Amino acid sequence: MWHDMFDTGISYGEKTIRTVLVYAAIVLLLRLAGKRELAQLNTLDLAVVMLLSNVVQNAVIGNDDSLVGGVYGAAVLIAVNSLFVRFQMYLTYRTPKFEHWLEGTPSILIRDGHLQAGTLRRLGLRPADVIASSRKQGAEHVRDVQEMVLAPGGSMLVKLKEAEESADQGDVRAIRADLARIQERLDELLLRRGPHD
Repeated sequence: MWHDMFDTGISYGEKTIRTVLVYAAIVLLLRLAGKRELAQLNTLDLAVVMLLSNVVQNAVIGNDDSLVGGVYGAAVLIAVNSLFVRFQMYLTYRTPKFEHWLEGTPSILIRDGHLQAGTLRRLGLRPADVIASSRKQGAEHVRDVQEMVLAPGGSMLVKLKEAEESADQGDVRAIRADLARIQERLDELLLRRGPHD
């Protein structure tokens, strides 16, 4: 029993190469799949993500089902990801075009209160999902949205039309300060007029 937990069955070098190659393949496949895959997971997408780890498991660890082999594969995967992220940041600063190639460019989903049907079709997004996402970010209706963008990382960013923007705490503080100044001015005017006016 103990032997099976610690005998990896394949060399650490082979396991490292397998992990790096599978990681690179998954990054490439996700990039080719587009931003939609990163934006929202519907039921079908969730099924794919859950099965993806199972599909590539043997490619990463080979015939190894030991505890040490699994932990080693996980450690290599985390290390490769960490190195890749740092390398990506370095290349992005040196060559901005690299980020566009790797991440893609933003896509406008709603402009001036109108869904961009061509963009939604190209990205494979359902209008109902886009509308639901805009509502989560404060829009009651599509017509309230000045612009909604699907960022390269998959997040949806909404800019409401100025008339539809909600007040934040800073706005409320500014209004209260204005009201306090108006009240002070009214009090001054009342004092100048006197009690008999």
